[in-house]
Amino acid sequence: MVMRVADEDLVSMFSSLSPHLDERDRRLVAAACARVMGHGGVSTVSRTAGLSRPTVIKAMSELDEEPLAAGRVRRQGGGRRGATQADPGLEGALDALVDPGSRGDPESPLRWTIKSTRQLASALSDSGHPVGPSTVRSLLHQLGYSLQSNAKVLEGAQHPDRNAQFGYINEQVRRHLRRGEPVVSVDTKKKELVGTYKNSGTEWRPAKDPRQVNTYDFIDKQAGKAIPYGVYDIKLNRGFVSVGTDADTAAFAVATLRSWWTVEGGKAYPRARRLLICADAGGSNGYRIRLWKTELARFADDEGISVTVCHFPPGTSKWN
Repeated sequence: MVMRVADEDLVSMFSSLSPHLDERDRRLVAAACARVMGHGGVSTVSRTAGLSRPTVIKAMSELDEEPLAAGRVRRQGGGRRGATQADPGLEGALDALVDPGSRGDPESPLRWTIKSTRQLASALSDSGHPVGPSTVRSLLHQLGYSLQSNAKVLEGAQHPDRNAQFGYINEQVRRHLRRGEPVVSVDTKKKELVGTYKNSGTEWRPAKDPRQVNTYDFIDKQAGKAIPYGVYDIKLNRGFVSVGTDADTAAFAVATLRSWWTVEGGKAYPRARRLLICADAGGSNGYRIRLWKTELARFADDEGISVTVCHFPPGTSKWN
């Protein structure tokens, strides 16, 4: 007598067993069911178990073969061949395609590309190497590529006295600190529009209720723009920021120094007779700005201290 298994029972059995079976076991259970069901069993099992008909048919022949070694789900050499095995020229074609647009040292163990995987897959397919974006992504990792953004490291031509300039500034800082005199670093930070403008990032809010901001980033003439000017005390590791809304001028920069001296500097260094300021070479505290020098001279006279300014070379403000 041939036992008939209802489709519903088959679906129930597979849903119960599947989490506990590996790939080979699922194939064999499906094949055994198909063999027991007889005519039409392959189609029924394929439909209910989510396996292709060729897979079920092949698994039925596996039932008559010798069991595999413990821990294996396929015989030696079984399974789908990798993309580079099926197409030996794929890897070389991909590397040649990426290389003209690659960045960095070719001998470096880490390389990166600016082409998207979709663009690369399309170009490879057009050249006779049919492949998908996911396969291209895997191959790129195998070839040592990764996605990276630009790195700001090129500083242009270097003056022959560049190292001597940094050495001089470093010695000035050390000398003032040894004497217990204040040393500050000054700079204008990133300017920000004041008002309801879009900023990067997200925040938790009720669903479908985003914060509404201006469509265009036109400056609000009444609110102006926030201009933070910072004074950093190197010895005390403290920062002082004054925010202006008019313009980034030398008068504003020195006014911030005055405020810092009144609020913190004069109290932290009551016996100081000298002040060292480290600044970059441009902006409101640039070495060519006469108003910067005039306002500093007035500040020095008013407070009765000697002010020295050390400007970093152009293009090296990140060291300030």
